[in-house]
Amino acid sequence: MDQEKQLFLASPRGFCAGVDRAIEVVETALKVYPSPLYVNHEIVHNKHVVASLRAKGVVFVDDLREVPEGQTVIFSAHGVSPAVWQTAAERRLNVIDATCPLVTKVHMEAKRYAREGYRIILIGHRNHVEAIGTYGEAPDRMTIIETVEDIDQLDIPPNEKLAYLTQTTLSVQDTREIITRLQQKFPHIEGPKSSDICYATTNRQEAVAYIAPKVQLMLVIGSQNSSNSNRLKELSEKLGARAYLIDDENHIEPHWFTDEIVRVGLTAGASAPEILVERVIGRLRNEFGFIKLNDVRIKDEDVIFQLPKNLREAALAG
Repeated sequence: MDQEKQLFLASPRGFCAGVDRAIEVVETALKVYPSPLYVNHEIVHNKHVVASLRAKGVVFVDDLREVPEGQTVIFSAHGVSPAVWQTAAERRLNVIDATCPLVTKVHMEAKRYAREGYRIILIGHRNHVEAIGTYGEAPDRMTIIETVEDIDQLDIPPNEKLAYLTQTTLSVQDTREIITRLQQKFPHIEGPKSSDICYATTNRQEAVAYIAPKVQLMLVIGSQNSSNSNRLKELSEKLGARAYLIDDENHIEPHWFTDEIVRVGLTAGASAPEILVERVIGRLRNEFGFIKLNDVRIKDEDVIFQLPKNLREAALAG
């Protein structure tokens, strides 16, 4: 008798409070300000979200010099460096800051440590826009490391004041290993009072850690440039499941579903809309026979972030 095909759906999954807020910032600004509305960088790392907003008239730019002087520009959820703020001021741009408050927390920590004379180790991905923005807070006092091996290259005097910070979307397990090694090499190193890795990244990884050992295949909905989505894929693989990062249901390959694949896990990165989850479930059910749906709820999330004050005021005035 054939085994019943089962789909294990991770929860929490998908949009976090920072992403919800960033998208709401753009949607609200579209109603308040005249077109075109500019956004510095992708508002969040999801191609579907970006395409949807572009269709509504949003212009995404990677350089503020592309924004005409005096226009309105939104800073993405990932945060920007002080140099970008300076450029915006020089061009007399009306800035709406959609930086996730949890990223802002890391920026504030970086500024405080730099002000107090610390050398700062930033654990993160050098080319990720969030890490670039944080690094810009204290480039003369900060070093970015990505792996445990990078620690061996650090040449820091034993009496130098030292602190570490992290990108908000890292692997919880990998980051813990890096911090442990840093503390072994530099026993005097200080760190933030609470983890810089955000609650949503942590919760989504916990849900995957529960599901991955129970399934043969894990699908992670998220764009290729989404850090937290990539970490979910990597974690699934570490725990023994074959894993694929997919943008939507159209990126599912039929050859993945051999006869022995009867238990599949599904999650979504923090930038992926729930509509994509529904579409993937639909294809898995209709084309591949995964009728039984197991909703695996690890914990509930009730975090909400307010819109930026200047946008709230503009919306009320309008």
